[in-house]
Amino acid sequence: MIDETHDLKRRSWVASANGHGDFPIQNLPLGIFRPPGGSARGGVAIGDEILDLAQALDQGLFQDQAGEAAAAAAGPTLNPLLALGATARQALRRRLVELLDANGKDAAAHAARAARILHRAADCTLELPAAIGDYTDFYAGIHHALNVGRLFRPDNPLLPNYKHLPIAYHGRTSSIRPSGAAVRRPNGQRKRPEEETPSFGPCRNLDYELELGIWIGPGNADGTPIPIAEAPRHIAGLCLLNDWSARDIQAFEYQPLGPFLAKNFLTTLSPWLVTVEALAPFRCAPEPRDAGDPKLLAYLQDGADEKAGAFDITLEVLLNTSGLRAAGRPPQHLAQGTTRDLYWTVAQMVAHHTSGGCNLAAGDLFGSGTISGTARTALGSLLELTRGGREPLTLASGEQRGFLEDGDEVIFRAACHREGYASIGFGECRGTIHPSP
Repeated sequence: MIDETHDLKRRSWVASANGHGDFPIQNLPLGIFRPPGGSARGGVAIGDEILDLAQALDQGLFQDQAGEAAAAAAGPTLNPLLALGATARQALRRRLVELLDANGKDAAAHAARAARILHRAADCTLELPAAIGDYTDFYAGIHHALNVGRLFRPDNPLLPNYKHLPIAYHGRTSSIRPSGAAVRRPNGQRKRPEEETPSFGPCRNLDYELELGIWIGPGNADGTPIPIAEAPRHIAGLCLLNDWSARDIQAFEYQPLGPFLAKNFLTTLSPWLVTVEALAPFRCAPEPRDAGDPKLLAYLQDGADEKAGAFDITLEVLLNTSGLRAAGRPPQHLAQGTTRDLYWTVAQMVAHHTSGGCNLAAGDLFGSGTISGTARTALGSLLELTRGGREPLTLASGEQRGFLEDGDEVIFRAACHREGYASIGFGECRGTIHPSP
């Protein structure tokens, strides 16, 4: 999948793209945006600009299969493009690179059209990339599972099914929002260990969870499982996902069926879909399983997935608070993790999800589960960092945090690096905590 579109030497006539930390010409993520005074439409991030696909189509800049793909992506959601699959995305990507390359054919003419086909990203509103039909949140971060297990089950932290199958639960789509949406502290039933009965009120232990979002491309027919070898063609791209969690509400409600109100109040996504084509140089083998791990059943095994089924993405968590802002300090870095710490690959998630006949659809969303490492500096939630709030963090401002307070802003970032290739990023996934309604 690595081709001429990944060439490190490529430069764009969009000057801000050259050396851009997230969106150089080698990335070209897709999204839905609203320009000032305009309607929602498909666009492509290039440096500090957004290429307007509808306007570029009107200028006659796309033809043939790339034109079909651009038309499918130019509307108010990317669902039509996601349904077309990899061939259409690849055609669109190649044409976009030709169009934006500083040394490409007709580059001067394309640059002269900049005022008609580009918008300053800072002036635009970013929406969710797709209309999400279904959302499934996995639990593929094994170190997170172990860390949380040790807090509640020190003698048996990892449940016996964990290494046999990708665990997940079905989430709520109506409360998924793009980066920047307000995070209202939820109300619910809470019960401290020393209390005899629960009370109803604002969540006391509000937390973030650092996750990877996975966008589904073409779906499958009802009752037809997707073999793991075919799973990659059903995966369109990735984003960042914050699975906000009301820990005290969850502690009281989760038995016997699992998360409910503790998770359904909000999920935040970074708004750009970074395609699997852009991520091709950053594929890698999953981490080796421990010698004593159970052998996987055949439907979860594939040679290609074992060689390059994982992604090498570095993720970062930052926290901004009223105290840090008042002191003129930048957001405080809390953690840095990697997707290489996921125990299950995305292909295994797809294969298992559909193994019973469940049908996926274009625009469906998966969450990876919280991504944590073995080091304290790589923990993807405050639950882990503060050991359930018992060991609060002391920030550079002198403030302490066991869990999130009103006014706190959580920021996720991610990037891919590999020698010989341009580094690419995902943009930010932000959310600020507001008081409960």
